[in-house]
Amino acid sequence: MKALIIGASGVIGRELAIHLLAQGWQVTGVSRGRTPVPQGCQALTLDVTDGPAVAAALAGMEVSHVFFTAWARQENEQENIRVNGAMVANVLAALGPSGYLRHAALVTGMKHYLGPFEAYAQGAVPVTPFREEQGRQPVDNFYYEQEDRLFEAAARHGFTWSVHRPHTIIGYALGNAMNMGLTLAVYATLCKASGQPFIFPGSAAQWHGLSDMTDAGQIARQLAWAAGSESARNADFNIVNGDVFRWKWLWPRLAAYFGIEAAPLPEIMAPLAARMDDAPALWRAIAAEHQLVEADIGRLASWWHTDADLGRPMETMTDMGKSRKAGFLDYQDTPDSFFALFERLKEERVIPR
Repeated sequence: MKALIIGASGVIGRELAIHLLAQGWQVTGVSRGRTPVPQGCQALTLDVTDGPAVAAALAGMEVSHVFFTAWARQENEQENIRVNGAMVANVLAALGPSGYLRHAALVTGMKHYLGPFEAYAQGAVPVTPFREEQGRQPVDNFYYEQEDRLFEAAARHGFTWSVHRPHTIIGYALGNAMNMGLTLAVYATLCKASGQPFIFPGSAAQWHGLSDMTDAGQIARQLAWAAGSESARNADFNIVNGDVFRWKWLWPRLAAYFGIEAAPLPEIMAPLAARMDDAPALWRAIAAEHQLVEADIGRLASWWHTDADLGRPMETMTDMGKSRKAGFLDYQDTPDSFFALFERLKEERVIPR
């Protein structure tokens, strides 16, 4: 079992590498080299958008399973389609002809149902909970391009595939562009240090509606399960923790962990990106006082992504029936995911103790 993980230093890829290594897999982790891959994982620094470089780097490599756990954000959706579709196509063009590749797994997400960031709710948003049978939205979406490149290569070269659609990820990774758990930890730390109120930055629909999330360990376990399960071949699966919650219930509990008060839902939305002009300087001071490992708040917090997730104008939750019927029964408590992440961040001196 020889895995190639695209994005092995990211929030999903890191957890997947650790999980597979513990199961005895040989793991090669592809990244751009900005952050290290997990210990025990063979590192391969590579820009997978560069077709010739990918072909040269992967030539002759015997890979039984490839996992796509990363994407590259571009200025607009047409560029997202071009760049991220090429990532999948380049890797599979290099590995597919070998005859050794048995399975390829692609991680996408809820934008499969909602449309890309710039087209949220412009189509007929499916009724929640989202189900795999609801199909695609009639909008441009780089997830669909990635899927098409995956399906095309699988048909040509004879390997199986699986697609995995998490909701917002909770997990440990630094320098990750889509990491609400770390962003909220940094936000709460700033509020505690400055005395500013801990204000929910999202919409009333998110505050009052049902929601769910995906622990990085939960999706790692589903990816590993699908890699060896007959019932998971050539199928798409939602993947969330298995519980549901309302932010108006969870928000005070996150605040209590940090010893701060949760503010009431404001009458007007208060996105984080518009309120963080002073955050870089304040964070540098906090990092110096507590000897934290990262003083650059830009490598920790993703204000734009947390704003986008929590600012959705509709309830967002996911059905897990298809996955459960196929045999994946794992469960993860969402508050426990947050608190375990916060403890890890303290241990690693990313946030103050």
